[in-house]
Amino acid sequence: MYSIGEGGAGSTQPSLSAAGGKEEPSLREEWMEKIGDIRMPRASMNKLVMNYLVTEGFKDAAVRFQEEAGVSAGQDLGMLDNRINIRDNIQAGKIQEAISLVNQLHPQLLDNDRHLLFHLQQQHLIELIREQKIEEALQYAAENLAERGEEDSAVLQELERTLALLAFDDPASCPFADLLSPGHRQQVASQLNAAILRAEHAESTQSKLAVSLKMLLWAQEELDKKRVRYPHMQLSTGQIEEPK
Repeated sequence: MYSIGEGGAGSTQPSLSAAGGKEEPSLREEWMEKIGDIRMPRASMNKLVMNYLVTEGFKDAAVRFQEEAGVSAGQDLGMLDNRINIRDNIQAGKIQEAISLVNQLHPQLLDNDRHLLFHLQQQHLIELIREQKIEEALQYAAENLAERGEEDSAVLQELERTLALLAFDDPASCPFADLLSPGHRQQVASQLNAAILRAEHAESTQSKLAVSLKMLLWAQEELDKKRVRYPHMQLSTGQIEEPK
């Protein structure tokens, strides 16, 4: 049985029952046994994988998977090329090229989503700072972002964090170094990818796998708030841990 954690919550040792001093069965082992009894049809699993590959724009992998697993992508995979080019440009730090491609494909998209446009412009500013083009970075911020900062306090805060990189000799080791990480580029690319899918009236802007993982995180957070002891999954490793 799963129980509310009390006292000894930090212990990783099996607990003893109050009645006979016997070890309680491992919750993790019980959980893994239940999972082992679940049978998900291979066809459903293949569709889940294909949905992820198509939604995230992994064309080459989708083509191979379609051939090897015999599962249909549900659309012409050639239609992914534009999204892939835009994503690749962002991940390479070529933000202006990405913006140009977006404007060619969906001229109204960035005009209608000023929040997304700011994040793209912010990322371009970050790339200028990364390349140590200080004067160009300051000029770009003044011409394209300063007015937005005056209108929106959240934008101003992000702009201040970005410009703070200029105050450090080694921005990569400063408190705002997360802005220079590949993960920040990926975050912007994912946000833009979702916006393009919406503009193209896609069935969903997120893969079913990503939605499932978010639901798992939400469920674990709710259980943690209620101090319920349960086998916890570490998403970074995929490992299921014994309750603490």
